[in-house]
Amino acid sequence: MKIKNALTNNKVISVIIVATIVFGFIWYSVHRIGLSLDFTTLWQYRFRFLQGFLMTVYISIGSLFLSLFIGLMTAVWQKSKFLPLQYLSKLYVQIIRGTPLLVQIYFFYYIIGTAWGLHNRYIAGIIILSLFEGAYISEIIRGGIESIAKQNFEIAKSIGLNAYQTFKFVTAPLVLARTIPALAGQFASIIKDSSLLSVIAVIELTQTTQEISSDNFRMFENYIFVGLLYLILTFGVSMISKKLEKRYNHELRT
Repeated sequence: MKIKNALTNNKVISVIIVATIVFGFIWYSVHRIGLSLDFTTLWQYRFRFLQGFLMTVYISIGSLFLSLFIGLMTAVWQKSKFLPLQYLSKLYVQIIRGTPLLVQIYFFYYIIGTAWGLHNRYIAGIIILSLFEGAYISEIIRGGIESIAKQNFEIAKSIGLNAYQTFKFVTAPLVLARTIPALAGQFASIIKDSSLLSVIAVIELTQTTQEISSDNFRMFENYIFVGLLYLILTFGVSMISKKLEKRYNHELRT
């Protein structure tokens, strides 16, 4: 018990030391350039910040599920024996991963979206973000599948498991356990990358902040506050992923 308390105290002290160093460095940097920060001006824009925050959450959640579906399907198609489907999925991954998201946003919205009559900026934003993140998720899932030793499938086959049972009891748990950290990082990227949708006037958190900054001329205060909001979202994803990682690792051990 004493050892446990000592470890807890050491962790608390370490967190305090790190927080003091980080905030001390930031404060000193701000002080050196003579910048005076006044965050009280943000209060009158609280509802606009809230609307932008909620829109970022909606876009991120929608893109999360759609990109996970796209990534899973693409990972499976890359293993397909039907060559046109295999080549198409590989071409998709190469193009998406080889070009900047900003370029893709302009191309898909103003060219593809216009050609197919997709004028809703929010739906277009979710689709574009999902296509971009889906390519990276596909590679994460594919790598997780390929990391599974062939002996696991041979054992599953020897004990009479069919394809569905092998996927449910062997493939899926192992892939989840091995890809959760990487997927969590990609899901955090979805939240941060959603800020680029402001270039097509999607009124999410970053676009809202730009509009507020042009009104109150407190750019530094606005963006520091927005940075904290993004950090809250990504930190939440990180905490959830750690719990899921512990859960699946525990299930695999038992």
